[in-house]
Amino acid sequence: MNKFPQLFRHCNRLVLVAPVALSAAGIAAIASVSRTDKTFLTREVIIQSVALVIGLILVSVITYAGYRYFTDLEKPIYIFSMILLLSVYVPGLGTSLYGSRSWIDLGFITIQPSEPVKIFFIILMSSYLSRCGDSPAKARGAAAAALYAMPFILIVTKEDFGSGCVFCAIWIFMVFCSGLELRTICRLALVFVSLIPIAYFFMAGYQKDRIDAFLKPGDLSLPGNYQVWNAKVAAGSGGLFGKGFMQGTQGALGFLPVPESDFIFASFVEETGFFGGMLIIGLFAFFLFETLKIAKYAEDLQGTLIAAGLAGMFFFQAFENIAMNMGLMPVTGITLPFVSCGGSSLISAMMGVGLLLSVSCRQKL
Repeated sequence: MNKFPQLFRHCNRLVLVAPVALSAAGIAAIASVSRTDKTFLTREVIIQSVALVIGLILVSVITYAGYRYFTDLEKPIYIFSMILLLSVYVPGLGTSLYGSRSWIDLGFITIQPSEPVKIFFIILMSSYLSRCGDSPAKARGAAAAALYAMPFILIVTKEDFGSGCVFCAIWIFMVFCSGLELRTICRLALVFVSLIPIAYFFMAGYQKDRIDAFLKPGDLSLPGNYQVWNAKVAAGSGGLFGKGFMQGTQGALGFLPVPESDFIFASFVEETGFFGGMLIIGLFAFFLFETLKIAKYAEDLQGTLIAAGLAGMFFFQAFENIAMNMGLMPVTGITLPFVSCGGSSLISAMMGVGLLLSVSCRQKL
């Protein structure tokens, strides 16, 4: 254990500042929107606080173990990830929430398997791409990398289109950083755009409703527009400095659906105002900047790919959630990393931070 203090001294500790600050802001926002007449220490606040503690412990464990320890376990992690994703279809274990069968019900708590699998997916892709050398830079190599990732993307997208998009963003960032040629990127972009209309016909009913609502923002009869309208009202009513802590009304009175999760950004801005919202965005920008620095100066390609995959994951989730709250993107179930309520989401995000610290501390030794 004497090795850990030495490793931690060499880490880019700045990458830990934003996640902790965002998590603290998230717990405060969750306490506000889930409060009752008797207490603000609700079940959601307790779960989120416990998840933060567990997450910080995992940060230490992963930093100490090193990212190469996990990349050497490629096959077991691949099999375990598949089992986790498919476990939602086990009768009596898998359950549906918010119209999506993406959860495991353990009785005392529900877990979303796709959250930790995102981190496993990054580890697996980094191992695969670094093993392939420069082949992903060619069209044939990129296609092979797509086939490697396809089982994850298809299984996740079937039940949760938003999470499927996150996996796609991770794949794009990692393959791009492995040296993908520009002309291949253009070809893949054309293929992706051409598949969007086709994918629409395979979406679930509630997913189509959300797309329709985004394309018709003035029609408040559509479920998605009702949510976005109230999110805009909440954020706009906060003004420059907000209404004050625990003074928000849209979420607390039930006008804003799932204010502790999908629409927590609007809830936070209602109470802290424009400057509070800019603080959240600024913390994410700072965190992503430090993440990209780690990717640039990583000791090997594997470390670069892990940092790039995490940058893609955090960027896409933060962008989609905040833009969704402002009506600039369709409504999805994508949470705001570190901030939204969800134990499995927060623990998984902290696992990602542990990988980043692991990459950063070994690039200087």
